[in-house]
Amino acid sequence: MVKLKELAELVGAQLVGDETLEISRVAPIEQAGPGELCFLANPRYAAKLADCRASAVIVAPGVESPGHSLLISANPYLAFARILAHLQPPPQVERRVMEGAWVDPSAQVGGAVSIHPGCYVGRNVRIGRGSVLYPGVVLYEGVQVGEDCVLHANVVVREECRIGDRVILQPGAVIGSDGFGYAPDGRRYVKIPQVGIVEIEDDVEIGAASCIDRATLSVTRIARGTKIDNLVQIAHNVRVGEDTIIVSQVGVSGSTHIGDHCTFGGQAGLAGHIRIGDDVTIAARGGVHGDIPAGQVMSGTPVMQHRDWLKASMTFPKLPEIRRDVQSLKKKLAELENLIKEK
Repeated sequence: MVKLKELAELVGAQLVGDETLEISRVAPIEQAGPGELCFLANPRYAAKLADCRASAVIVAPGVESPGHSLLISANPYLAFARILAHLQPPPQVERRVMEGAWVDPSAQVGGAVSIHPGCYVGRNVRIGRGSVLYPGVVLYEGVQVGEDCVLHANVVVREECRIGDRVILQPGAVIGSDGFGYAPDGRRYVKIPQVGIVEIEDDVEIGAASCIDRATLSVTRIARGTKIDNLVQIAHNVRVGEDTIIVSQVGVSGSTHIGDHCTFGGQAGLAGHIRIGDDVTIAARGGVHGDIPAGQVMSGTPVMQHRDWLKASMTFPKLPEIRRDVQSLKKKLAELENLIKEK
C-alpha cells in the first residue's frame, strides 16, 4: 500500500483530494474499486468516471470528477506507466548460475547475474552485471550482453553479436540470424555468407519471435531506445535510429536506413536500400518503395501523404457506382457522336 501523496511526488502530479489515501494497485477504469487507482488519458472518455469506483484517478488538466481524488498530470499515460512500475515491480529472481545451465569456462559473467536451467553460454561470451537469462536462452561464441538486460525464454543471440545495457528480448527473439542473401547461378542460387554482426544499443526492447538478421559484411544496428513489437523482421545491413517504434508484423528489407523517432504501424513493409528520415510515421499496412524525407505522415500502398490517402479511401466504396456512371456516360457520348455523324 502506498499513500497517494507519495505517488503524486513520484510522477510530479498535482494532487487534488485526500493525500492520505492508500493505493494498492492500478486497475482499468471499468473495474477499479476502493483502494485502487485508474487513469484517463483521453478526456473524451471522461463520462466513464461517473460510474468509476476507484479511490483516485490520474487525469489531464481540466478534467474534473467529483467524488474522486485526482492526480493531475500533463501526460496521464506516462504517469500511469511510472506508477504501475512502482506498485508492481518485476518478480525477483535468483542471482546465480543455476543447475542445468551450461556456461563455458571462458565466459565472463558479471555479478548478480541469473542464468536459468537450459541456458547455453558459449565460448568467450561476456555478460554484464545484473542481467537475467531465462530458460532456453542460447548465446553463441563471442556474444556480448550488457548490464541489467533481460533475455526471456528461448532467445537466441548468434556469434559475435552485441547487446547493450538494459535491453529486453522477449521470448523467442532471434538476434543475428543469417541475412537472406543468395547469388544466382543460372537457375540455382548460391548462399552468400553472412559474416557481419548485429548491434543492439542501450534501452532497446525486441518483441517475441522477432528476428534481426546479421549484416552481410558489417553491422545491422538498432539504436538506443527503439522499441520493436512481436513478429517483426529486420533484414541484413538495416540501420534503425533512436527512439523508433516498430509495430507487429512490420518487415524491413535489407540495407534500409531508418531515422530517429519514427513510427511504423502494423504490417507496414519497407523495400530495400531506401532512406527514411527522422520523425516519419507510416500507417498500418503502408507499403514504402522509395525514400521518404523527414517529418512525413504516410499511408497506403504505395504510400502517399496521409491526408491524400484519407480522401482516396473515402472514394474506394464508391468505385462501383463511379464505374456504372462512367459506363453510362460513355454510352451516351457514343450516342451523341452517332447523332452528329448522321447530321
